[in-house]
Amino acid sequence: MSLKLVFRAFFLPALLLAVFNQSVYAEEDLWVTMQKTASAARELNYQGLFVYHNGATIRSVQITHMYEGGREFSRNVVLDGRPREVFSEGDDIVIFNAKNDKIVIEKRRGQNLFPAMLPTQLYPLKQNYKLKYVGQERIAGRLAQVIDMVPNDNLRYQYRVWSDAEYGLLLKMSMVDAQGHTLEQIGFNQVSMLQTKDLDWFQPKIDATKPYVMDDSTDLTHIEDNLVIANLPTGYKKVDQIQLKVQGKNTTVQQLIFSDGLASVSLFVEPIVKGMQARVGKKNMGSTNVYAHVLNGYQLVVVGEVPAQTVEQIAQQVTFKK
Repeated sequence: MSLKLVFRAFFLPALLLAVFNQSVYAEEDLWVTMQKTASAARELNYQGLFVYHNGATIRSVQITHMYEGGREFSRNVVLDGRPREVFSEGDDIVIFNAKNDKIVIEKRRGQNLFPAMLPTQLYPLKQNYKLKYVGQERIAGRLAQVIDMVPNDNLRYQYRVWSDAEYGLLLKMSMVDAQGHTLEQIGFNQVSMLQTKDLDWFQPKIDATKPYVMDDSTDLTHIEDNLVIANLPTGYKKVDQIQLKVQGKNTTVQQLIFSDGLASVSLFVEPIVKGMQARVGKKNMGSTNVYAHVLNGYQLVVVGEVPAQTVEQIAQQVTFKK
C-alpha cells in the first residue's frame, strides 16, 4: 500500500474527526475565553502603555488599573497632544482636560475604556456575533489567543480580539469593515501586572499655575420624553438617555444611546430655533458614520462607530408621540 493510501485509510479520517470535534467545541470554548477577557480587564491589577489608531489619529496612553475592595480604579494619561488625564472609579469618570490657560474638569459615566471593551454580560454579543479562532500571536511581549468576532449581519463591524493566553487580559482589539479594511485599532505596547495595593497614583498631577473649572455642559440626569423609535436595528437596545447643555445655546440637546453590547450609537435631538441652520445628509469619518435629518421642527443627528445603514435606519425610525 502506498504512503498516500495509508494516509487516506488511517490518518485522514482521524484528522477530519479531530477537525470536526474542534469546530463543534471551539465556539463554546471561545466564549469562555471571551468571558475571561471581559472580567480580567476589570479584576486584574496592571499598568502599561497602549496606542490608539483611527485614521490619521494616533494617541499613546499610559494606564494604571487596580481592583481593590470590590472597586475599580484606573488612571489614563494621554501622552500625545494636549495634556489629558482620565480617572475612573466604577462607572464614574472624571477628566482633567488642559484647555488654553485653564484645566477643565469634565464628568462622564459608564464608558467602556480600553482594555474593558467587552461587556461582562456576553449574552447580547452571542446573539449578534459568531466567534472564530484565528491562532496565537505575541503582543507587548505576551502570548495572545486571537479570536475574530464575526457579525451575523451588515449592521455592525467585525472585531478581532487578542486575549492574553495566561491572564485573559485584552491586549489588542481592531475593528474591521465588510471589505476587510482595519478602521480602528487599539493595543498595548507594554503591559505588566501590578504587585502593590497602593493607591497613591490615583490623583491628578496638579498644575498650580492654572485655575481648575468644572464643565457644566453635561447634565447626567436621566430623562424620558415623547420620542419613539419603532424598530431599532436588530440586536440594538436603548441603554441610556441624557440631557446636554450646549455652550452658546439656550435649548438643551437630548442624547439617546443604543448598543448591541459592543457597538454603540448616539441619537442627538434638539429643537430648531430661529437662526439655526438645519443639517441634512450623511457623512463618513473612518469608522464613524453620521446621518442628519429634520423631523417636526427638530434636528436629528445619529452618530456611531457602525456601518452607514445602521445610523440611517435609526434616524428614519424616529417619531414623536402625539
